[in-house]
Amino acid sequence: MPVIGWKKKYLEILKEFNYSEKKDLESARRLNLLLKEFPIKKLQQIIEDKSVFVIGAGPSLSSSLITLKKFKDVPTIVADGAVTALIQQNIIPDVVVTDLDGDLKSLKKIGKKNVIFVVHAHGDNIERLDNISHFKKCIGSTQTKPFGKIFNFGGFTDGDRSVFLADYFNAKKIILLGMDFGTTIGKYSKISVPNKKLKIRKLRRGKKLLEWLAAKNSSKYYTNSKTIKGFKKISDKDIQKVLTE
Repeated sequence: MPVIGWKKKYLEILKEFNYSEKKDLESARRLNLLLKEFPIKKLQQIIEDKSVFVIGAGPSLSSSLITLKKFKDVPTIVADGAVTALIQQNIIPDVVVTDLDGDLKSLKKIGKKNVIFVVHAHGDNIERLDNISHFKKCIGSTQTKPFGKIFNFGGFTDGDRSVFLADYFNAKKIILLGMDFGTTIGKYSKISVPNKKLKIRKLRRGKKLLEWLAAKNSSKYYTNSKTIKGFKKISDKDIQKVLTE
């Protein structure tokens, strides 16, 4: 089940962005039909009681790529847009969180590798869901009530959903890289951003959700990007210390 209190947050999202729960459910049902069975335990084993990197596609991502190469043994949960940056550095993520609105070419490149894709269904991406056929390992997610092969881990944007996923499976420590939630959209965030104001509003909502999540247990959250309430601000130099504490 999603984190306690999620339903209220979801209703706030529907109201703020004028989304339809009915359409979200329709998309989730479509994804459920397309999915093959995948043992959720494999995803749990990657995250549970581990220190993990959650990687976003914000402007600060470029400066963190060198850091990522230094810690190849740390599990990585990557928001859709950041995948392209990692591939360019020959880094293959462990988990990709996506609603399929980013660079599908990059996703397809690693689709048959040992990567678990957590694909999110919502009212605006029904026509893109067929692309999961390119992914060897795939799990479905929704913001509505979970059912069948569809889970609700919580979260709204690819970035904050990645953090909710890590929390859902009880990561020991969650370290954010390239997760800025600011007014500048990173070059890896999307192929194109037709409505920048809407994108910034979504990022703002994503940040609020993370602050709400961290308020429940702030001791395990860290970020090397912009300040997020409840997350301890660290530099790349501090990461080794955080991992070994």
